[in-house]
Amino acid sequence: MNPQPLRLRLTWNDAATGDRRSPIFDLPIALGRKLETMPATINGQRVSRIALNSSQVSRFHSVIAREGDSIVVTDTGSRNGTFVNGQRQTRCVLANGDMLQIGPYAIGISFTVNATETQSASSYIYFNPQTNLPDPAILPPPVSPPSTRGKGEFPPVTFLQASEVTMRSLEAAGMPVEEIDCAAVGGGLGSFIWVDLLRICGVKIDRIAVLGMEDKPYARYRRLCLNSQIPLHERLRSNSDSCPDNIWGWPPYALREAWQELLKGHFGVSVTVLWQVFAEPTFAETYTPKAGNVFDSIDREAARIGWHRMFRYGRVRGIRKTDDGRYAIAYSRSNADRREHAFLVAKYLHLATGYPAIQFLPDLQAYREKTKDFESVVNAYENHDSVYEKLEAKGGSVLVRGRGIVASRVVQRIYEARGRNRDIQVLHLMRSPKPQGNKFDRAQRSVENHYEFQPFNWPKACWGGELRVLLDNAKPEFRPQLLTDWGGTTTAQRSDWRRIVREGLSQGWYQITFGEVERVDRDSQNRTVTYIREKGLKGQIQLEADFIIDATGLDAKVKTSPLLDDLVVQYNLSLNQLGRLSVQNDFELLELRNSVPDRTQGRVYAAGAITLGGPYAPVDSFLGLQYAALRSVESLAKIRSSGIGQLSAGRSLVQWLKWIFNRSPG
Repeated sequence: MNPQPLRLRLTWNDAATGDRRSPIFDLPIALGRKLETMPATINGQRVSRIALNSSQVSRFHSVIAREGDSIVVTDTGSRNGTFVNGQRQTRCVLANGDMLQIGPYAIGISFTVNATETQSASSYIYFNPQTNLPDPAILPPPVSPPSTRGKGEFPPVTFLQASEVTMRSLEAAGMPVEEIDCAAVGGGLGSFIWVDLLRICGVKIDRIAVLGMEDKPYARYRRLCLNSQIPLHERLRSNSDSCPDNIWGWPPYALREAWQELLKGHFGVSVTVLWQVFAEPTFAETYTPKAGNVFDSIDREAARIGWHRMFRYGRVRGIRKTDDGRYAIAYSRSNADRREHAFLVAKYLHLATGYPAIQFLPDLQAYREKTKDFESVVNAYENHDSVYEKLEAKGGSVLVRGRGIVASRVVQRIYEARGRNRDIQVLHLMRSPKPQGNKFDRAQRSVENHYEFQPFNWPKACWGGELRVLLDNAKPEFRPQLLTDWGGTTTAQRSDWRRIVREGLSQGWYQITFGEVERVDRDSQNRTVTYIREKGLKGQIQLEADFIIDATGLDAKVKTSPLLDDLVVQYNLSLNQLGRLSVQNDFELLELRNSVPDRTQGRVYAAGAITLGGPYAPVDSFLGLQYAALRSVESLAKIRSSGIGQLSAGRSLVQWLKWIFNRSPG
């Protein structure tokens, strides 16, 4: 009698985007970089094929097949090897819960005989559209079909149903209509940097509008930093010369900090900062700026360019092309005291909406929905200071999920709490061991205690070096492979973090364990219990903890944002292979260009994480936002749009001097 058909669930995170995938496959399964090189059948059975897009993966890398009563993975002569639970193998029997490492992909193995089993859905903590704060209780903000909206709702049905609206119809709606040249949608750092460059290139204040929920351009970013345990005196993961307030990057943050410390009489600190910049990363730790210094600098520049005169409080509800080559933006500017709506009409748009949601592990979201316990299980990007306060007061145990930069900050904060209460234990749950670092060509990242190190989230050459040029020139279909090879979860190679981990492991208060979580529940003592499937379907491992902190990251999928999803559906916008907006090399959304005879063509540009997969890798970094702004404004200057001048050598020098002396751009 034939054995019962067995299927495998393979779970992994995309190395470039961090997106979680968890499909179920029939055996046998072939894994490799080129689908066409994989066999169609093995032993007469049709093969399930998984393409892993990385140069570290061989064309036909390995195969998983059934041999008798066992599931066996066989390396098919790959260049970089196949690892099972951190050990390189040529042939290995797999057990339920094993971790398979192929290139940059860590793949969890789960056995199932249930052919109808569905994938676990992704979970998120959405930003409340009214407060712009992470809201653990909010559901995905829906985009209602036009036909379901009532006559009194905003935007009007006729606005949402049309792909093109007339100025006459906007005026007939009986709401304020403001006409402008350039409009920035988002109101965050991406908007700020674009508007800053427009001002430097000659655009007047009264020709620019910014739509956002908070008047400080760094408000959400600052809040996420504080929540993820980066207080104002701590350092961000950013380069010295990536200055949102200074398009020239000079003087950089390091020089400014050194000067400030010298004025305070701290000569040694000043010299140390300068030494870091000149000697990094070989002889000194990579310099990064203090969060408070960055925000103070942005405040100075915001005042200089007249940010608050351009800012309009409002939540954008929809964007449509107009019949005269521009764009109409419907937005609500209601608050607790009044309910008000308006239209803004602009010739050029810039979309920098940021992250619409915080990623939250599905098993933790299910726990919170079941128990309504929002205190024991938290996301690192939520305000969870109460966790550390309780630990300092009473002690306890913490289970940390994720191992990137935020997880490092959480471990450091717990270490500081242990200075006040030694009765604190940390269990760090990782999906798989990390036997080796990501490789590209002859370069390879270092690994210590299963942390993969890199000064920034992408190799430095991605910002302004040869890797940036390589990606810019690459065809769109080849870009995902490059991003997979360069990307992945890393943390900065800071000596204090490495020392904390080594100290915790040697003293026993910090432990690392590996496994795929089945579910999270609560025991009779109201402690969280994390159930991990034991290998071979023999049972479960239970991990008890007073608190669980999810440090797995943010979400920037276009479909998660109602505004962007509406644009994609309405104008059939292209998405790239990573599921983000497909932009040109100047970051224009070409399908949204509004061409009307005898009129200047309206254009829409995008920036930030929603453009990952395009011509630039670190799109959500300070320098990435500056790069996108430079390319888009340069594009507008070439068509002589709305008084936007080229950033020539002469203009650049004059404007830099105005920046130095804190004078308005003009």
